[in-house]
Amino acid sequence: MFGGGGSSAAAEYTLGWAAVEGKAWADEDVKRMRVALVHDWLTGMRGGERCLEVFCELFPDATLFTLVRVPGAVSSRIEGMRVETSVLNRFPGIARYYRAFLPLFPFAVERFNLEGYDLILSSSHCVAKGVRVPPGALHACYIFTPMRYVWDLYDDYFGPGRAGLPARGLMALLRRRFQRWDAATATRVHHFVAISRHVAGRVRRHYGREASVIYPPVDTARFRVGDGPGEFYLAVSAFAPYKRLDLAIEACNTLRRPLKIVGRGPDERKLRTLAGPTVEFLGPRSDEEIATLYARCRALLFPGLEDFGIVPLEAMASGRPAIAYGRGGARETVIPLRMLTGPGTAAAADTGGSKTASRAPTGILFAEQTVESLVAAMEEFEANRTCFEPKALRDHALGFDRAVFKDRVASFVAERWVEHAGGRG
Repeated sequence: MFGGGGSSAAAEYTLGWAAVEGKAWADEDVKRMRVALVHDWLTGMRGGERCLEVFCELFPDATLFTLVRVPGAVSSRIEGMRVETSVLNRFPGIARYYRAFLPLFPFAVERFNLEGYDLILSSSHCVAKGVRVPPGALHACYIFTPMRYVWDLYDDYFGPGRAGLPARGLMALLRRRFQRWDAATATRVHHFVAISRHVAGRVRRHYGREASVIYPPVDTARFRVGDGPGEFYLAVSAFAPYKRLDLAIEACNTLRRPLKIVGRGPDERKLRTLAGPTVEFLGPRSDEEIATLYARCRALLFPGLEDFGIVPLEAMASGRPAIAYGRGGARETVIPLRMLTGPGTAAAADTGGSKTASRAPTGILFAEQTVESLVAAMEEFEANRTCFEPKALRDHALGFDRAVFKDRVASFVAERWVEHAGGRG
């Protein structure tokens, strides 16, 4: 078993190590292995932190390195790790304004001292994958996306009207430098594992590297299948520009449909000005409250271009379909009711990574990121609502369950470690 710890971790590592059973050095070598986990920051419990939580279970004796830590902001499993923070964590007000320190992130992550560690497992959507790796160590990166701020979504963050003039001016000067650093530090990673084929394509495009794909976990045990047709549409999201919650709000304004929105973020004031009388902002909610909302909703609205998107699968685990923009990660999780047509889209969803046997529809994909396209999708859903079977929806979500993720990560790391250890002789 990797890293020792509780019986659950030991059991999962037995599963993972079975893929390379028979290697003479396996058990004893792994027990002696020193592991470093590297994560961009610990300021809240979102999809990335759900993945990190599993890494912490698999490696309970690891040291966790992160740029910024807000005590109490993540789960007890992560809080219980031995955590090393960067020099940025000492700055006054860093917990609230850490995003403003983006220009210093590469400097800070490169100052982590990983000497003596055998395995580095980074989980990165910003700079974590750029840590300096000591000679002889193995570095595997679970990548949520290459730095979206400087690559594909630069205009969404720093385009006109998206940020203040000083921030836009600074990033205009720094963008090319960030891109060069991000591409150059990809060579510090031995193996990339992407959260979706969509992200694997970005890794290939920006880094010139191939990436394996292991889909993020959905804790399906948290959710129960709801009864009845549902009372309202639901959006569960950070209030960031690329999430396009404005489309969900304006579509529900147009159709006069009730919409409940869970979350918070920098775009909240702007979104509230768009909301009509049928739209309700609920703010952040606990896991239990969100599970209840999924079970009570009519369908989930998911209008952003996402790298993967755990939220639609959480809705499906509750027996509720998703109405999602038909590009990016949604094409790998949503089985559409019909063929999808429109600029820049393919004919149907690509859900080949799920091990579920069901091919029943799990949602509606709309082709264009416009209010009109989303309104048409919602009307199509209302006209075909009985086509979505709650049991089939949940069965599909089970193919992405947390236990599936945990076993695949364990197997992948075990196999790569055997190759690495064999290469070192």
